[in-house]
Amino acid sequence: MTAPRPLKPMPPLEPFHFYIYTFGCQMNENDSEHMAGLLMAEGALPAAVPEDSDFLIINTCAVRAKSVDKVYSLLGRLKRVKLSRDAKIAVTGCVAQLFRRDIMRQFPYVDLIVGPDNYAALPALLKKSRERPQSATAWHSEWQELPTGFRAKGVSAYITIMEGCDNFCSYCVVPFTRGRVKFRPLEHILAEAEAALARGYNEIQLLGQNVNIYRDPEKGSDFPMLLRTLGRICEKNWIRFITSHPRDFSPELAETMADTPSICHQLHLPIQAGSDSVLREMNRGYTRAQYLDKIRLLRQLMPDIALSTDIIVGFPGENESDFQQTLDILESVRYTSIFSFRYSPRPQTAASRNLPDSVPLEVKRSRLIQVQSRQKKIQQDLHSNQVGRIMKVLCTGPGKKDGSAYTGRNAANQVVNFRAQTDQTGRFVEVEITSFGPYSLRGSTIPASPP
Repeated sequence: MTAPRPLKPMPPLEPFHFYIYTFGCQMNENDSEHMAGLLMAEGALPAAVPEDSDFLIINTCAVRAKSVDKVYSLLGRLKRVKLSRDAKIAVTGCVAQLFRRDIMRQFPYVDLIVGPDNYAALPALLKKSRERPQSATAWHSEWQELPTGFRAKGVSAYITIMEGCDNFCSYCVVPFTRGRVKFRPLEHILAEAEAALARGYNEIQLLGQNVNIYRDPEKGSDFPMLLRTLGRICEKNWIRFITSHPRDFSPELAETMADTPSICHQLHLPIQAGSDSVLREMNRGYTRAQYLDKIRLLRQLMPDIALSTDIIVGFPGENESDFQQTLDILESVRYTSIFSFRYSPRPQTAASRNLPDSVPLEVKRSRLIQVQSRQKKIQQDLHSNQVGRIMKVLCTGPGKKDGSAYTGRNAANQVVNFRAQTDQTGRFVEVEITSFGPYSLRGSTIPASPP
């Protein structure tokens, strides 16, 4: 039998290359930027492909069972890369926090396991992992400020303003993966926004598990105050924020959106289900009527506002009447887009402990198809009304299928594909809408008027 090839020592942090896989939402993308910044400050360089990397990071999401399955599948495939390059492998983020012991047992070749509250220690943990595997999943009670000098290629600057959640919705794993609520100091948020604008970013996206409850830990300024202050330094740029909890969305916040020109008239307001009985079991803290009252206020103040939401089908105990009320919410609100999922029990949550997963899988699948089909028709109808309009679009880059086309998003956060004579990436352009599909608008740029 051939003797195993001896492992070469891990190179010092000066010349080594790293590669980050990112699963999940904008917050995970922002976390990956922070980790890259930490490593680059130590002299590391990003690799173009994982096969050229000495350090592989999988930044993970655990909000759905399918997300965890993807991470485990990737870990299995990366064993070959590790052996071929003697690379280090780290699992970071929500899966690392929630399934630390499972990862150590199933994938013993993983070198680092780092939870979301421990990214600042990543370079030091990497150095220690040369001698033995490292794990860091402890919680910190105070805000952990991370370097913000590095940003991945893109046109939106993601800026985290708070972490964690104290709501404990019965289906949601976030309090167990992101911890309890912590707020970032306002001066740090504004400084990062000013730096991003100075570097040419035309859009600021504020991030948090529930941005509506933000409070400056030093002076107590609330979220509307943050938005008004940011609006004064973003006069020619766009501001968005995600995610808002309907229970905490206040009339003052709606008025701030309406009165601040740089805030896009677009809001992600997750309802999750249309039935009061399901909302109670979910521990959402609002009723269907209260949610719709907030929608009416938003449309009264901003008739052009575009709304998106999250929908879960097949929650324990959901009957056909409950489900029909969810379909009715789609017709009542007419969202510009939705994120829809089948319910899957998440570890440590109240629903997984106390509510039997009673809706059969085939029923969940059928209901998800019905939700997505109904929403597809709504989007077709909404998009048909956009033909002939000229709208402002922030170009995010070349199109994926046609090299002569570009793609971007309008103020409503709808995808717009368009033709342009020159590369418009990162710029605002005027686009005339000429056609549409269920998931995007299509058009051509309008030539700029001479000065």
